[in-house]
Amino acid sequence: MTEKNEIVLMDFTGVYKEQEFYRGENISWVDVQGLSGCSCYCDGEAQEILEKKIEDLSVKGIHFVDSGNYHYMSLLWLKKVQAPFRLLVFDNHTDMQPPAFGGLLSCGGWAAEALKLLPFLQELILVGPDREAYEQTEKESRKKVRFLSREDLREMTEPEKKNFFEEISGEFPLYISVDKDVLRPGDAVTAWSQGDMTAEELENILRAVCSRQEPAGMDVCGECDAGENGTCNDRVNGMLLNVWRDWRDSHEK
Repeated sequence: MTEKNEIVLMDFTGVYKEQEFYRGENISWVDVQGLSGCSCYCDGEAQEILEKKIEDLSVKGIHFVDSGNYHYMSLLWLKKVQAPFRLLVFDNHTDMQPPAFGGLLSCGGWAAEALKLLPFLQELILVGPDREAYEQTEKESRKKVRFLSREDLREMTEPEKKNFFEEISGEFPLYISVDKDVLRPGDAVTAWSQGDMTAEELENILRAVCSRQEPAGMDVCGECDAGENGTCNDRVNGMLLNVWRDWRDSHEK
């Protein structure tokens, strides 16, 4: 059985009410619909409210955090990790851009903030953005980053991909963050531009990585707008929940 609070759904937009993947599970439903100052950019007041909302929830679970507009929630979850860890991010964007509005936490810059703010973060493995976008990030931020571009994923053979992920050290627990915009249109519907990874490829990579790593936690974003046909997102969320459950179970034996 999945423990209470291990599956967390953060309801910013109402989109999860249209999905089925979590039905029958013990979940913690975090209602933050109507919260101001939190879409794409998160102001100080909203951040305080959000941190309070997740205060009693364990980071060592799977957290569904709605649209990619709220991917900065990863940083708020990661602040709860109190031992050295690695972070593996699948995203069609780097999320390493400095905020356009000084000092505000953003969905496009949270990963760079994590590298600066989290003393326990040993390395960021970033998978999916294009090379040009990565080259526009700050050089200082890249020192602790291992990068696999969208172009690399297209050009590499399956053994080469396998080697890349097998080289991730198991020395520290791993936290995984998945933005479904890394997937091709048809395998996901998101509010942002999308990559060309298939859901099957993502699952195969995750299962290969998870077999070698101790879990620190996981989060998932990249929902479409409420009212859109998100059947494929529902299906991918169910797959990711199963990956998490199998990962957790394999390290509890």
